[in-house]
Order: sequence, then C-alpha cells, then structure tokens
Amino acid sequence: MKRLFSILAITGMMVFGTANATTIAATTTASTTVVTTTQDEEAAPAETLGFHQELKKRFIEGGPGFMGIVLLCLILGLAIAIERIIFLNLSTTNTKKLTQNVEDALSSGGVEAAKEVCRNTKGPIASIFYQGLDRTDEGIEAAEKAVVAYGGVQMGQLEKNVSWISLFIALAPMLGFMGTVIGMINAFDKIEAAGDMQPSLVAGGIKIALLTTVFGLIVAIILQIFYNYIIAKIDSIVNDMEDASITLMDLLIRSKK
Repeated sequence: MKRLFSILAITGMMVFGTANATTIAATTTASTTVVTTTQDEEAAPAETLGFHQELKKRFIEGGPGFMGIVLLCLILGLAIAIERIIFLNLSTTNTKKLTQNVEDALSSGGVEAAKEVCRNTKGPIASIFYQGLDRTDEGIEAAEKAVVAYGGVQMGQLEKNVSWISLFIALAPMLGFMGTVIGMINAFDKIEAAGDMQPSLVAGGIKIALLTTVFGLIVAIILQIFYNYIIAKIDSIVNDMEDASITLMDLLIRSKK
C-alpha cells in the first residue's frame, strides 16, 4: 500500500509540474502572438528560444489529444521507474559483510545469533538467510528448499511493476504513429474539401502529425534508458542472492559437522 501511495505521490508531483509548465508556455506563446505584428518581429523571438521553450512550443502545437496521452505515458512510466530504482537501491546489501557477520554469529552464538543478525539487516539476501536458518532444525535439505522458495518470492518483489514500464515504452510510439496517421487523414480531407493541392492548406496538419511521432519516440527512448538500468540492477541483485545462498548452505553444512 505504501508503494502505491508513493507512486501516486510522484505521479501527482509530475502532473502538477507539467501542468504549470504547459500553462506558462501557453501564456508566453499567446503574449508573443499579440505583441508581434510583423514578420520580422515574429522571427526574432523564435531565434532566441531555448531548448525547453522550443520543446514546450512544439508540444502545444502538437495538440492536446494524443500529446496529452503520450505525456501521461511518460509521467506514469517515470513514476514507476523512480519507485523501482528507490526500492532496488534499498534492497542492495553488502553481501560479503553480511556473510561474514552470519558466519561469526554461527561460530559464537549458534543459529539464533545468526538469525538475529539477519533480522537487523535489510534487503532480500538477509531475508533469504533468515528463512534458511529458520529451517536448520529440519535438516539441510529443508533449509535449502526454504532458501530456493523464498528466493523466488524475493525475485518477484524485485520485478514487480517492471512490466508496466515496458508497456509504456511500446505504447508511446504507437500512440505517436496513430496521431500521425490521423493527422495525415485530416490533411487529405482538407485537400479534398478545397479541391486544390495548396501547400499552405496541409502544412499545418502534416506538422502536427509528425510532432506526435517525434514526442512518442522521445518518451520511448527516455523510458527505455530507465528500463535497462532497472533490469541490470535486478540481475545484479539476483546474482548476489544466488551466490549468497550457496555460501549459506556451505556455512550450514560446516556448522553441522
């Protein structure tokens, strides 16, 4: 439940921030249109626009329909990605230090002392150690089964909600392409209604159509970077879990002798 609230909070912050930025951009564009009366005066501000101002301008020109949906994909995807990155960083454990502490506790205080070390350590590896130590009274095979089973549970926790990021990666460019197709259809409708092929008649529609594709691809690229980082982080933690589980079994076998 806490993770759900954190995702909603991050999403709300992004939505309000984007809404304020879009409002400011729209106000600036409207003011510039009212004040500029000649072509020379219109060309001067366009040359001084920065990257962010140009991005906001193009976003507004793309229309609120598909551009808003593409922006929503970016916001939701980033919210989930940030939540996963925070969770994975908190799940990272110094495996060598934990293993050494558990080994020392087993040598000095037995299984209960080792379990206390695991209880005081955060992360999936400590949880797996605890489950294995808790089954030592039933034998090494029972402890090994507990480690394997709980390792699968922890892997599921690490991969939770990651599939939604891949969905937004695929959905954003598809929405952009759909906006492009619809924009082109509208442009040809104007040509058919006018009965004449005038560049000025369809230039605006074609530009809007292409802008949706560009922003869809930008969103997919941004989310893909976060997705690859998350997958690499999960793989690293899973490898540490597997190595630590083997080490724990070796410690338990030595302690039984």
